Amino acid sequence: MYPIHPQPFSSGPDLPSVIHDYFAADRDGDSDALGKCFTADAVVRDEGRDHVGIDAILTWKAGASRAYRYTSTPFAIAEQDGRIIVTSRLVGDFPGSPIDLRYLFRLCADGIAALEIRP
Repeated sequence: MYPIHPQPFSSGPDLPSVIHDYFAADRDGDSDALGKCFTADAVVRDEGRDHVGIDAILTWKAGASRAYRYTSTPFAIAEQDGRIIVTSRLVGDFPGSPIDLRYLFRLCADGIAALEIRP
């Protein structure tokens, strides 16, 4: 269905290319690459707040990256209700570390149209 990038991290699952690129950009702190993963009107929902559009998404990600240092390692993938769900372990200097988070991606031909992050 979506192009797959095999074994994106040392022992993680095969991920669709744009999702692999999202996690790689997050890992590398590359905001340009991160922005290219999303559609122009994409929505990210994290901690009960919506971030709409690439500028808002990059502001959200920059704030999270300034507040905490962490690594994110995807270890499971599933598909449900038209979304790709990636479970990733976050380890860092934040309360509750380590934690497994679920990333619910809705993809379209142009990239990530929506992302919701849940515990």
